[in-house]
Amino acid sequence: MNLSYHHLFEPATNPSAPPLLLLHGTGGDEHDLLPLGRKLSPGSALLSPRGNVSEHGAPRFFARLAKGVFDPAEVTRRTHELADFIAAASARYHLDARTLIAVGFSNGANIAATVLQLRPAVLGGAVLLRPMVVLDQPAAAGSLTGKRMLIASGTQDPIVPATHPPHLAALLRAGGATVTLQTSPASHGLVAADLAAAQKFFADR
Repeated sequence: MNLSYHHLFEPATNPSAPPLLLLHGTGGDEHDLLPLGRKLSPGSALLSPRGNVSEHGAPRFFARLAKGVFDPAEVTRRTHELADFIAAASARYHLDARTLIAVGFSNGANIAATVLQLRPAVLGGAVLLRPMVVLDQPAAAGSLTGKRMLIASGTQDPIVPATHPPHLAALLRAGGATVTLQTSPASHGLVAADLAAAQKFFADR
């Protein structure tokens, strides 16, 4: 089994809560989103890998050529690498891929989106916090049917172009996903409205 990512796992304390895959942003690690995961879905199993790409010492899940500039081949390779880890870890920790929800921030949200585009079977849905379009290709028709996603963006975000969140939503909807767009008067950092939208996402499941 490919458990090549350094990661943390917290078993569920509430069997009815969906398991969460926590994906940090640039420079974060496997500890970063644990408090957020516990707050969004109390009692969920938490699987939190550390990105295995280093950008001047800052962990990421895939490399970039410059800010907002990516090599599609690199992104695709790293996406499959992470998807293989998710599948192996789900088997090891007895997680149901149909209910596994990715919660990703920034770079972590980006790779969660590319996993949904390229390897949708390993995830059941996603909360994408401050994502941008990295792979400009629609999800395969029917590949995301029955899966729910939340995209939370900030109107004053200096990193994510304003056109990206709705375009990403369209790429995911092409696969049949149900996508909610949440836009807040915020920068790249998270605000209370993001937390409220994410909590509603889990409450509505």
